[in-house]
Amino acid sequence: MKRKRVLHIALIYNTYRDAVPEAPDDRGSTNDLRRFIRSLARALRSLGHRVTVLPLANDMLGFQRKLARLQPDVVFNQYDDVVHSALYEMRVAALVRMMGFPITGSHALALGLCRYKHMAASLLQGAGLPVPPDARLLERVKDVSGVKWRFPLIVQAAKEHAGVGLTRHSVVHSVTALRRQVGIILRDYHQPATVQRFLPGREFNIGIIGGAKQRVLPFAEVNYARLPPGIPPIMSYDAKWTESSIEYKCTSVICPADVAPPLARKLTNLTVKAFRALGGWGYGRVDIRLDEAGEPHVLEVNCNPCLEEDVALARSAKAAGIAYPQLLQQILDAAFEKPPFDTDVPMLPPPRPQNPPRPPRHSPCRRYSASIFWQMKNAFTPMMDARWPLTTRDRKRLIPTPC
Repeated sequence: MKRKRVLHIALIYNTYRDAVPEAPDDRGSTNDLRRFIRSLARALRSLGHRVTVLPLANDMLGFQRKLARLQPDVVFNQYDDVVHSALYEMRVAALVRMMGFPITGSHALALGLCRYKHMAASLLQGAGLPVPPDARLLERVKDVSGVKWRFPLIVQAAKEHAGVGLTRHSVVHSVTALRRQVGIILRDYHQPATVQRFLPGREFNIGIIGGAKQRVLPFAEVNYARLPPGIPPIMSYDAKWTESSIEYKCTSVICPADVAPPLARKLTNLTVKAFRALGGWGYGRVDIRLDEAGEPHVLEVNCNPCLEEDVALARSAKAAGIAYPQLLQQILDAAFEKPPFDTDVPMLPPPRPQNPPRPPRHSPCRRYSASIFWQMKNAFTPMMDARWPLTTRDRKRLIPTPC
């Protein structure tokens, strides 16, 4: 039996120096994040690997120096910033790869595309994949006017994820409500609003793992049956994180979901194509929702989903018979395969060779010889024998071509 390689893993995650006080029932708080990182490090160590935890705030230069001193075999990326823009996630992944270290999950471009919802939907639509219709990017409230809208619509922040910006008021049924919700996104989140048709059918969260050879995990269906009237069936921020809210208490997940074989084939093919269309690698999650006719549409592709044990991706892996440590090992294995669009150019200068080559002693000029002596000899000696005034032939022979 082949012995597994013991790796030195740098586990990176986001932390904030200027964090504001958080609600005690908020499962998205920094305290919950630290608990998750500790449990993740324990699971990696249970595989026999050596783990160093590196929290990353805003000091990219300090992070680069620490990583250069540490020299890990692989970087386990859990940097999932919900405070700053998507550029932070992109530059962290890009910096690690440009330093020459393997990193788990998707590359920088895919991470950024998944955060920019409108751009991702445009790319998916260009790849021939179904997305919710009537999608628009609104940068001003007055952009609502002059458009023939088909309600109901859902309004989201264009660059957020993890339910940030999604509330029970995000599904609108009139132009007045649409203007109000777009104004809230512009004012509170300082970014454009994404508007698209709200699909009333079933919603699935479908996990996918692997590098060159990808595997779709059992489907997880979001169950909104217990929600009271008046609250739309969407995975809002409260439904995801706020334990005291009605949305959290009345929303559950069924995994594995009961899906008919024809629909299961459609969901599997759509998941693989959507994940590959955005350059996903290693692990991810594709959110799909059915329309009135029961046809699936891609809501979102998440290239950096939650890896907490017994929820989300780990729950689907468990339904497939993959234990939590084995899931992490498969994610590590995919990091050593070369994903598409990967930058394989180290940013740090290469080490100097032991015996560096001596600089050339000769001039690179075509007409002159190796030394000053031969340059002078070749330049002046023929002039002594030349006929004056110089002929065209002598001029070409005697006057050297500039280097």
